[in-house]
Amino acid sequence: MTFEVGDKVIYPNHGLGIVERIEDKTILGTTCGFYHLRIVANDTTVLVPLANVDGVGLRRAIADEEVERLFTLLGDGKIDNHQNWKGRFKDNSDKMRSGSIYEVADVLKSLTFLAKSKSLSFREKRMLDRAKFLIISEVSEVMRETAPAIEARVDSALERCFTTKARTAARTTATAARAKVAKVVPPRATAASAPARRAARAS
Repeated sequence: MTFEVGDKVIYPNHGLGIVERIEDKTILGTTCGFYHLRIVANDTTVLVPLANVDGVGLRRAIADEEVERLFTLLGDGKIDNHQNWKGRFKDNSDKMRSGSIYEVADVLKSLTFLAKSKSLSFREKRMLDRAKFLIISEVSEVMRETAPAIEARVDSALERCFTTKARTAARTTATAARAKVAKVVPPRATAASAPARRAARAS
């Protein structure tokens, strides 16, 4: 993937950046091309080798039509939630490094849901805050809306997600309960009625 000066790009775990320059630099006798990115959140400059764009997950900001897909994903009621802390942290870290806003959305959903039932560790709390920041900053830039307005939409989508999940869980529990009751109900024709039927036939 190649970019031009002025392109808005996403640098995983750093957020939105603007390509300000593309130039060659000679380092240890080797000449390489670099993108000069200005990270919008903190106004710092990052150099990304052209040859390593795919390796670091650099990508263009999502298009307008992808925003609705993102909010649909945030509110769909599907939440991945590992009980094992190490496994959960590893999976979420991999998603954060992927650069995909949809993977970051999965992290935001799972950690926000988990935070409703228990206190997060410092590292997970920081990851949760980072995931929310990355989504809000990208969407606000794409939609040209303020961060507080986008945050309100994100929070609303998350609440819809948790409500949907709760309803699904309740239906599943009710279905399981009905199935259990059906198993313990005795059949209509019992062994005790068999002699009566035989006697009736004999008469």
